[in-house]
Amino acid sequence: MNMREILNRVDHTLLAQTATEKEIKNICNEGMEYGVASVCIPASHVKMAKEYVGDKLPVCTVIGFPNGYSTTESKVFETKDALNNGADEIDMVINLGWVKDKFYNKVQDEIEKIKNTCKDKILKVIIETCLLTNDEKMEMCKIVTKSGADFIKTSTGFSKAGATFEDIKLFKDNVGKNVRIKAAGGIGSLEDAKQFIDLGADRLGTSRIIKLINA
Repeated sequence: MNMREILNRVDHTLLAQTATEKEIKNICNEGMEYGVASVCIPASHVKMAKEYVGDKLPVCTVIGFPNGYSTTESKVFETKDALNNGADEIDMVINLGWVKDKFYNKVQDEIEKIKNTCKDKILKVIIETCLLTNDEKMEMCKIVTKSGADFIKTSTGFSKAGATFEDIKLFKDNVGKNVRIKAAGGIGSLEDAKQFIDLGADRLGTSRIIKLINA
């Protein structure tokens, strides 16, 4: 696997609370230069970033981030606003309390409402694997598959741990053929990136890959 194949799968990410317009433009420049899959940025920067990159680079943003416990109506509004501002892809965080309560119908209904809002735009569902049991992860694989979402994603990168090889294996064994996989959080080396892809990840959420290439 060559470097271009890795970069084509990277959502080049900057979600720090202190992210400035200059920093967002910088990762957009890097994204265009290196041919990444998208830049993943805070919603408040989407309009500026999309006007800046035009059709040269997809812009992704996050919804219900990072805790996931906003109301469904709030998440739907966030999604509409992001799309109106030019977002090409949406990464949403599920309500983890609902998972713990086994309110699986509520979780699925929320994802479906957001996917209906996204229409033909890509929706990735962040399940925050480090806070779930394996049984809960497998249940979420089923729910994401039934919901019509495009991706299941491991992590926000803002909790106690990120993607693991074991979780990507679990996803691969339990999601439907219509669902792709995104590994995110803590991908710290090119070797790890390659292994995540080899295990079945179609996207990598990382702020580090381009830094590693230029190291």
